[in-house]
Amino acid sequence: MVYMYPNSTANQDHEGIKTVGADNLCDFSSSSDLCICIVTWNMNGQVMCYEDLAEIVGSRSRKFDLLVIGLQEVPRNNILQPLQAALVETHILLGKSIMQSLQLYVFGPKKSDLFSKELLQVDNHSIGGFGGLIGRKKGAVAIRINYKGIRMVFISCHLSAHAHRVEERNSQCRHMSHSLFSKNWKPYDRPAHITVWLGDLNYRLQGIDTHPARNLIHQDLHRMLISKDQLLQEAERGHIFNGYCEGTLTFKPTYKYNVGSSKYDTSYKVRVPSWTDRILFKIEDMEKINANLHSYESMDEITSSDHKPVKAHICLKLINNKQ
Repeated sequence: MVYMYPNSTANQDHEGIKTVGADNLCDFSSSSDLCICIVTWNMNGQVMCYEDLAEIVGSRSRKFDLLVIGLQEVPRNNILQPLQAALVETHILLGKSIMQSLQLYVFGPKKSDLFSKELLQVDNHSIGGFGGLIGRKKGAVAIRINYKGIRMVFISCHLSAHAHRVEERNSQCRHMSHSLFSKNWKPYDRPAHITVWLGDLNYRLQGIDTHPARNLIHQDLHRMLISKDQLLQEAERGHIFNGYCEGTLTFKPTYKYNVGSSKYDTSYKVRVPSWTDRILFKIEDMEKINANLHSYESMDEITSSDHKPVKAHICLKLINNKQ
């Protein structure tokens, strides 16, 4: 079972989400036991072009062990096949969890003997609704994996949309947190060293209109919008993601863009730009494992969706090999 926060009321001892800086110092060396590249992207039902695919999986000199890709609103065509083709020289598929348009993949080094299928579990949880279009599922898909002796849980989710549905999103997070992997949970199961949540969490900016928000973004002052972010506000109140970490939001809000451009929504709705797409992580016991965040960024050059992908690079090291 993935433990996050059990109650809808605030806890006086809550930590909220800890913001951590990215140091951009990973050299993919013996200083880490495991380097993970994590990508989340709402594809808006659009077909991924080759250029976007190449950008997402990186170059052939890939400085990561695991590649975790969480996708939302995936089109009906097979996305796994082109991903495997792009990674064929360096990585293979270790596990996948799919619930219609909500998909999660974990790739590992091609020549690795440090993984066993018996050490992998998958699960999913639907929250109903189709995002307005048939086949666009909301909920969460998850993979639990033990690799190099490090126990990890990856949860890719797509929560309810619209700015006013804050408590609905909070409730969905709490419910999925307790439901995922609960069917096979045993009292003697050891907890994951690290839990990573990624996806279109759909939390919006609160208390600012679209034009003032856009003016700040155009002046590269988007950091002034962080205090308006619903996700950080709700975590600070103790409602969700207690004790999780997230990189600093140095990149521009990732939603909503005109498809095919890097221009914010010019439809009649002129939506307020928001950081809907996020990657959060939590270390269960900091005396057993170190986690260093080396990058947290949006991929602005990708324009085929109304969302920008978000990528994080996290390196882990076991302390004294305690497991």
